[in-house]
Amino acid sequence: MIDNQQQIAATRKKAVEGGRLSIDDALALYEDNDLLFLADCARRAKERASGRSVYYTVNRHINLTNICSSNCPLCAFQVEEGDARGYVLETDDIARILESAKQVKNLSEIHIVSALHPSKSFSYYVDVVKQVKAALPDADCKAFTPVEVVNFSKMTGKSIREVLEILRDAGLDSLPGGGAEILSDRVRQLICPKKATAAEWVTTMRTAHSLGIRTNASMMYGHIETVRERFEHLATLRAIQDDTKGFQAFMLFPFHPAHTKLGEEYHLTRVGAWEDLKMMALSRLFLDNIAHVKAFWIMMTLPIAELALQFGADDLDGTIGEEKIIHAAGAKTQTGITKAKLQSIIREAGYDPVERDTFYHAISSLPH
Repeated sequence: MIDNQQQIAATRKKAVEGGRLSIDDALALYEDNDLLFLADCARRAKERASGRSVYYTVNRHINLTNICSSNCPLCAFQVEEGDARGYVLETDDIARILESAKQVKNLSEIHIVSALHPSKSFSYYVDVVKQVKAALPDADCKAFTPVEVVNFSKMTGKSIREVLEILRDAGLDSLPGGGAEILSDRVRQLICPKKATAAEWVTTMRTAHSLGIRTNASMMYGHIETVRERFEHLATLRAIQDDTKGFQAFMLFPFHPAHTKLGEEYHLTRVGAWEDLKMMALSRLFLDNIAHVKAFWIMMTLPIAELALQFGADDLDGTIGEEKIIHAAGAKTQTGITKAKLQSIIREAGYDPVERDTFYHAISSLPH
């Protein structure tokens, strides 16, 4: 008992001082379960990284298709080819979305993630990137998770590097951080067995960073993973960042089990706010080399996202405009939000709103 108390005391001291946490340190703090202590440490870490600023962006999400060959148990969005619920956005559909996006003042990012369509060629996706850049040359094109990039590699026989070079040359600016889920092949065999392996996800990110393509990173928690596997996942991300410095931001995705095979099979329910906030704080403390941590309001809900600003988060992502993947799994949040609302939330939390582009260049700073 004394040894355990000494370990907790030493770990808490390290957390207060901003020292690098080991996986065992993080587990000790998780089990210690002192949420207010974690909030205080994480808030200090956030302010060391970004001061009083909290970021947001004016962006637009586009989900190209829900027709997918991977049939992951974790997903409520995908349908098989031939299903009446299936859709694919073609050139004219995308043109209409981009024309609408042009009317949005200070739109700085088009964010594209999709399913693994069984018959759409790689050229379709390359042409989408070109179409985005032709319509909105000043907006950053953030498109395709590592899972999608690995799929492009397999469908074309090209290496991951070649695929990324083609996309970059077409106008791709950055990659979103999705598809990581938990970087454990034990877990992935159960939740997404046909998607990229943990090693393939890591290789894609390292390759993107080597090509000068910045990316986000993520973790989806609250399903069948162990708590240790969560921190092993974070340790993998931290090691990549030590080597490449290519991750711009980290975001937590709480698993939404509604309408998923995984949720039904394991009788899962959405984890609560306590778990969200504890993992937010611990992620900020563990990922000491990633400057920005997002409270992705569309998954967490606005009230929890606002609370997360006191638990280490320094970014609310963006206005979004439309989102289909998370809402298919039961998310009840709005599909878009105004810039004024994001500013108001940030001010209510006691911070200064800073509008940013994909790469955290300030577009406008709004005084508190």
